[in-house]
Amino acid sequence: MSEKASVSDRIVAAGFAAGWKLVPLLPQGPTAAVFRFMADRVWRRRGRSVRRLESNLARVTGLEAGSRELSELTRAGMRSYFRYFHEIFRLPSMRTEEIVRRTHVIGAEHVHDTVAAGRGVVLALPHMGNWDQAGAWLVGVGHPFTTVAERLRPESLFRRYVAFREGLGMEVLPLTGGDGHNFGTLATRVRRGGVVCLPAERDLTRSGVEVRFFGATTKVPAGPPLLAVQTGAALLPATVYFVGDDWGIHIHEEVPVPEEGTRQEKVAAVAQRMAEVFEKGITEHPEDWHMLQRLWLEDLRS
Repeated sequence: MSEKASVSDRIVAAGFAAGWKLVPLLPQGPTAAVFRFMADRVWRRRGRSVRRLESNLARVTGLEAGSRELSELTRAGMRSYFRYFHEIFRLPSMRTEEIVRRTHVIGAEHVHDTVAAGRGVVLALPHMGNWDQAGAWLVGVGHPFTTVAERLRPESLFRRYVAFREGLGMEVLPLTGGDGHNFGTLATRVRRGGVVCLPAERDLTRSGVEVRFFGATTKVPAGPPLLAVQTGAALLPATVYFVGDDWGIHIHEEVPVPEEGTRQEKVAAVAQRMAEVFEKGITEHPEDWHMLQRLWLEDLRS
């Protein structure tokens, strides 16, 4: 991306740069309160992103549009979203021991045992909780991994995000603008028994796989199920959420690849099962699902 970005893009980039520099130097309680205040202010303004989050939450919970319950859930969702940003500014200065100690994990053995057996792992996650913290936990327990990052504007912000994640121990590939060999690189990593982590409930490539998700059709990225089908790596859906001041991760059981069918049919079956696991995790922690964009095909057409 060019550095000839909009004024608003540059302001956002400057804000992130200041956040990574200043927030770790200030007491955690007051800075957390500031981020909650900002979340509430954005929620009250009811801009486009807040209205989209509310609409998405209405679909996944069945709460009535305009209801007090849905409004309060959306407010909790914005607070969760802003908590994510507050925490990423502090993560680089946190000790690995603290990150591991405060992370409450269900199903960690699915990763440990698979890697110990010499088999690669594809962890597929929806945009929930603090996925960067979950990545720091994974590195902290001995599993450095490769991921793919969406290009952000301006380029300076994208570079800062990449540097932040590399500093936590991740290998970061750009979704666009790289050498065009992301899938081959990911396949090589898992064929060698490594771990790959990928966001997996929102397709950004226009080549996604259609699935039924909370009763309507959307597209999920083809990468995670395709890696499982083509390489034999274990696809492990994971959901990430907040537990008080700590963090929770639920690593679900492997999604099996069907023995029969074409490659396309196998990928579709794996993608559908992955989406069903995400449904369960999002239903259990809807306030921590940070989906502020259009997701379902019928919404994209409106």
